[in-house]
Amino acid sequence: MSTAKKIKVLIIDDSALVRRTLKACIESADDLEVVGVAANPYIAVEKMKQQKPDVITLDIEMPRMDGLTFLRKLMSQHPIPVLVLSSLTQKGSEVAFRSFQYGAVDVILKEDINLVSSNEAGLAILLEKIRSAGKANIKRHIQAKELEVKPIKSDLTTIKTTDKIIVMGASTGGTQALEHIISALPINTPGTVIVQHMPKMFTKHFADRLNNHSVLTVKEAEEGDTVVPSKVLIAPGDQHVILVRQGAQIVVKYWKGPEVNGHKPSVDVLFESAAKQLGQNAIGVLLTGMGKDGAKGLLSLQEAKAHTIAQDRETSVVFGMPGEAVKLGAARKVLPLDLIPQALINQNGKGR
Repeated sequence: MSTAKKIKVLIIDDSALVRRTLKACIESADDLEVVGVAANPYIAVEKMKQQKPDVITLDIEMPRMDGLTFLRKLMSQHPIPVLVLSSLTQKGSEVAFRSFQYGAVDVILKEDINLVSSNEAGLAILLEKIRSAGKANIKRHIQAKELEVKPIKSDLTTIKTTDKIIVMGASTGGTQALEHIISALPINTPGTVIVQHMPKMFTKHFADRLNNHSVLTVKEAEEGDTVVPSKVLIAPGDQHVILVRQGAQIVVKYWKGPEVNGHKPSVDVLFESAAKQLGQNAIGVLLTGMGKDGAKGLLSLQEAKAHTIAQDRETSVVFGMPGEAVKLGAARKVLPLDLIPQALINQNGKGR
């Protein structure tokens, strides 16, 4: 019998059916334990006085105090990894994205886990996200929100045209890491394509937020978009994206394949295509995240003579994806988050 410490979970949801179903699903895993259920945040606070959980699952729409208000209070006073449960609606996606801003480590779509039916794939998603949250460096996650962003100033007349393209991948903790990087980059930054593990619809809100905090143009990637300097393209939350050369241009295409490493979009899919199409003209960056997606792709980029960067352990919310890349020897540089923007500009200026 395993003696490993279990991840303790507190469920907060106003639906008794959801509470019962979530509890049964979570307790089906040997490494997870439900230490309490609560119909609203006030009851949850009392439960937390009895036993502090490692992870909280949090519904948004509840009586007396909504989930977002509770999340903001929790993160400012007693930070604990929180997984938000959200519905896939326009309002739901907006609220769920605000959850990322307020400190949630991830969002679970109720439609994806489909608690009211037998759904093994949904159960696997739920359990993996709880495990990921349980390993999150929540203090680092909160600190990342407060990092001072210093836009990099550059003289456009001194930057060489190198035809380089940046590809980046991230998962848990990535929304804040990417916001820090993108908001610091100057207008002459090479064309950039990003995979951030995030549910569909959320990526559009994420792209809009980055666009509002950057001198670069940031948008959700559409099939046929050209990758050009000063533009950042975010892969849609339900589409693999690959890079394809069309004459002198590099364009984004959707690839209708299955999930890779449990994800769609997958960082590996993007990185592999960049290695084939760009070779040494690619700059690959793998950021914080649970699992291994992107590690093999970063190795492919390095083998194609591209420059490769992994975020370091100290600044990663979860040192899973970059850690796996480091194990493979795929990263030419392992850097803290605040040094990555300058490293991208320095590498771009080196030319071919």
